[in-house]
Amino acid sequence: MKKLIFSLILFAFSLSGAYAQKFAYIDSDYILGQIPKYKEAQAELDKISGQWQKEIEAKFQEVDKLYKNYQQEQVLLTEELKKKREAEIVAKEKEAKDLQKSKFGVDGELFKKRQELVKPIQDEIYNAVKKMAETGNYAVIFDKSSDLTMLYTSPKYDESNKVLEQMGYSKKGTGK
Repeated sequence: MKKLIFSLILFAFSLSGAYAQKFAYIDSDYILGQIPKYKEAQAELDKISGQWQKEIEAKFQEVDKLYKNYQQEQVLLTEELKKKREAEIVAKEKEAKDLQKSKFGVDGELFKKRQELVKPIQDEIYNAVKKMAETGNYAVIFDKSSDLTMLYTSPKYDESNKVLEQMGYSKKGTGK
C-alpha cells in the first residue's frame, strides 16, 4: 500500500513538472521570407539553376535529335555503323545525365551553392531561437513549416517575430 501511495505521489509530481514546461512554435518559412539576404540568395540560386537547366535540356535535345536521325537512317546502315551510332547516342545520354547529376544531384553544385548562401542564414535563425529559448525558459520550440504536423496552432504561441527581433529584423524585414 505504501508503494502504491508513493508511486501516486511521484506520478503527481512528474505531471506537475510536465505542465510547468513552456512550449512555443515558429514558422521558419515566414522568418526566411522577412530576411532580405535570404531573398537575394534564393534569387541567385534560381538564376543559377535556370542556366544549368537550359544547358542540360540542350544536351538532352541533342541526344533526342541523334536518336531520331538514327531511327530514320537505321535501315540504310550496316551493323557496324548501327553499333557505332548507338554507342554515340548512349555516350551523349550518359554525358547529359552526368552533367545533370553534377549540377542537381545530392552532392551537386546547386546543393553546395545553397549550403554556401542559405546555411549561414539558417544558422543565424537557429542561434536566435536557441537564445530566445534560453532566455524565455522554453522547453520545446517547434517549427510550423517543417515536416512536423501541427493540426492546430494558436497564434498566441507563435514566436516567429521574437526570433526576427532577436536577429535584428523588424516584422516587415527591414533593417539589420
